Amino acid sequence: MTSASVPTLRRQILAVDDAKTVRRIAQSALREFDCDVNEADNGFKALFAMERTLPDLILLDVNMPIMGGVEMLTLLSSKPELKAIPVIMLTSPTDHAVVGQIAALGVSATLLKPFTPAELIAKIRSVIDLQPRPSP
Repeated sequence: MTSASVPTLRRQILAVDDAKTVRRIAQSALREFDCDVNEADNGFKALFAMERTLPDLILLDVNMPIMGGVEMLTLLSSKPELKAIPVIMLTSPTDHAVVGQIAALGVSATLLKPFTPAELIAKIRSVIDLQPRPSP
């Protein structure tokens, strides 16, 4: 059996944020870990991305156009097959009005923007196990 036919067990992380910079920070910070990072710039596109690959973790911004994080989290929490996916909400200081709502919807953790790559990795590791990327 060739290595190409062996199914992958890599962690799948979905970064959902309308700010390309935030998605790039996630990509860069997770580069050294055994995971794939998929991206979406709003909740609607994230749902389509999840049809291709169900993530092991979602990094989800609160405020986005088309479908925001609270709306997406509400939808996820209403579907048994999606409810178990851990979600880290990316919040800003102005999001204090929705903190109670996202907690009630079962968010796994929150991370206040702006954050450093190290803070992002620490928060992700508090929710899921991350393994180093194997050597080539």
